[in-house]
Amino acid sequence: MNINRRTLLALALATGLTAPTLSVAQADSIKIGVLATFEGAFAVLGEDSERGALTAIDEFGGKVAGKDIELIKGSSDASPDSAVRAARKLVEQDGVKVLIGPLSGDEGIAVKDYAKTQPDVTFLNGSSAAQDTTLRNPAENFFRFSTDGAQWMAGLGNYAFNEKGYHKVATVAEDYSFPYTQVFGFMAEFCKAGGTVPSKSWVPIGNKDYSSVIAAIPDDVDAIYVALGGADAVNFLSQYNDAGGQAPLIGGSITVDQTVLTAKGRLHDVLVGTPAAGPTADTNDSQAWKDFSAAYKKQDGAFPSPSLFAHAYYINMKAALLALQEVNGDLSDGGKKFREVLSKLEFETPTGKVSLDENRNAIADMFLTEVSEADDGTLVNKLIKVTPQVNQTLGIPKDEFLALGAVSRENPSCP
Repeated sequence: MNINRRTLLALALATGLTAPTLSVAQADSIKIGVLATFEGAFAVLGEDSERGALTAIDEFGGKVAGKDIELIKGSSDASPDSAVRAARKLVEQDGVKVLIGPLSGDEGIAVKDYAKTQPDVTFLNGSSAAQDTTLRNPAENFFRFSTDGAQWMAGLGNYAFNEKGYHKVATVAEDYSFPYTQVFGFMAEFCKAGGTVPSKSWVPIGNKDYSSVIAAIPDDVDAIYVALGGADAVNFLSQYNDAGGQAPLIGGSITVDQTVLTAKGRLHDVLVGTPAAGPTADTNDSQAWKDFSAAYKKQDGAFPSPSLFAHAYYINMKAALLALQEVNGDLSDGGKKFREVLSKLEFETPTGKVSLDENRNAIADMFLTEVSEADDGTLVNKLIKVTPQVNQTLGIPKDEFLALGAVSRENPSCP
């Protein structure tokens, strides 16, 4: 019985089988690990990240440098320990020399630290967007072509203050490094414009009951900035609506992502009109975005528009494939030439040019958006403005930016 590449790939992703099980007729192949959250509150995000990675592989016809791409899946639940366990299995048992992932913020910092113990393996980020994955104590073999969560907020703070007239804002966000980074990015602009943030609520991933959080939001705020993802976002938004909440919302990137906008329930009236910002915009009318969206929609279970997770895994997978192509698939030197190519790589993506800084973090365009209803009744992020080529220090000199301190529950502050 003949089994084609696509069938083998589907089996690998569905079962997590190791490479020896799949190596029949794949002797001349390149193993690439994909690590994402296929468990827990962010499972729907992980599923779409897989679609993005597959879209990039399909773009290359399933091969790079004449070799079949052998994809091996690693599953986490958004916790650092689970991400490191999955990365360790992919590297030390399955033998991958190129790993794409992880998805979530604390996971990224943990996998970055693990990467330092595996100098002959090359790690490319998935969608993990905590600032300190690359800004402080970076790993020389960890690359992020998908930018961080503070970069994603470019333009939103000024828009909320100057255009929406929101001068006093409360925040509700998950209690880990990525939401800290998002809140930092939003407040960097918002507070400088004159805004104040009198209340911050931090909740654990997987929280089910938001009644106490909703009750603690001050009555006199102009809006609520929400940085929650997946099931957490759906639960908060539904409960806020049920509680009769009236304050308008400002969206963190993953709160208005397609993984939330397509959720069933009464989210429509809650989300329409919500300004947000991030690395993608559903109504981007560039041909590159249209082509990417069309290719993405060929994947099983695709959303009406690619999520930022699909976009991030696509970008990082494509970077890996472009660099592998450049070195003719040769990783025999411990990946040194491969990493040299990655460090200098610039390419056009569905959302514009991407390049890397000295810490191997991406510089790329960011998109200011507002949730609106499409003609078919689905919710989309309508493009308002593009902020071109945002770097990790948000245009601030690096020494001055580092002096602002690491993001945290308390930093920044403008009560």
